[in-house]
Amino acid sequence: MKLLFDSSGNGCVDTIGALACDVPGQTEVARDHGWVRAAQYVQMALARALLRVPNVPSREGDRVSPNGSFEQGKPHPARVYDSLLGGKDNYPVDQAVAEGIAQRWPEIQRSAQQNRAWMARAVRHMVKEGGVTQFLDIGTGIPTRPNLHEIAQGMVPSARIVYVDNDPVVLRHAEALLTPLSPEGRSTYLQADLRDPRAVLESPEVTGTLDMTRPVGLVLAAILHFLDDEEDPAGVLRVLVDALPAGSYVALSHACGDADPVRAAEASAFYRQNKVSKPVVLRTQKQIEEFFTGLELLEPGVVPVDRWHPDASVPEGPDDMGFRGGLGLKHGTA
Repeated sequence: MKLLFDSSGNGCVDTIGALACDVPGQTEVARDHGWVRAAQYVQMALARALLRVPNVPSREGDRVSPNGSFEQGKPHPARVYDSLLGGKDNYPVDQAVAEGIAQRWPEIQRSAQQNRAWMARAVRHMVKEGGVTQFLDIGTGIPTRPNLHEIAQGMVPSARIVYVDNDPVVLRHAEALLTPLSPEGRSTYLQADLRDPRAVLESPEVTGTLDMTRPVGLVLAAILHFLDDEEDPAGVLRVLVDALPAGSYVALSHACGDADPVRAAEASAFYRQNKVSKPVVLRTQKQIEEFFTGLELLEPGVVPVDRWHPDASVPEGPDDMGFRGGLGLKHGTA
């Protein structure tokens, strides 16, 4: 496969066969968007392959050090979640934790996958029904296709997205893989912490990418459960919502053990024992609904993520989802 690049950094490929390089289903997309997009997809595939190379010797002591080294010997939240999603950007230590969680809470792997599908449906809803063309995704995690910008820019090519995460592992992947789907679109990454929402809102990445006088889609997918009550997740959310103009949406999902409290608690304890991150705080359906205070909670409300506007009928039976999700709309002053 040969890549040709011009002086501006744009590129093209010399054969349609190259389009299939580790990027399933993208041949049609490349045909739609032209040769420049084809080259971008190939570059994404190459970057993804490079990021999968294990045991990089330059990683100091397999730890995340101040100079940006990345640890392989300790599980990371983003990589554990990637493993639960069936991704490849993780190490055996992350896979072991994911498997341990699944043994204690068998529904969690399907729940994680359904949570990702819920995010995609929520974004499509915001674009189609609300006319939203700009998004702030906090706690994005390791890029997993389809990414938010791929969904939004596939519908509105000029859509703008700011991804936010505080994990240096995510930063490494995001810089390599989050490429705008169209030339007129924007896709930006900010390394910052949800616990400091004002720093997020005042960052050049947000102020230079999003027009805060127009509706914004705020996406908080499976992130608020990493904040314990002492860190005031409701207060953090309030700062973010207060900055949004009328017509904005809040898409929020959260770990919930209501369907199987005992197993969920065992999985949460296992997560904590393995020092993946701060403990996951399981909250009840009612507690998750309270995050939407001041917003119009759109139908069907806070529900198991597989039952929020599903693309196909959901089989009848008991609720076994480990995540609840909902979508709120801001009217005037929330």
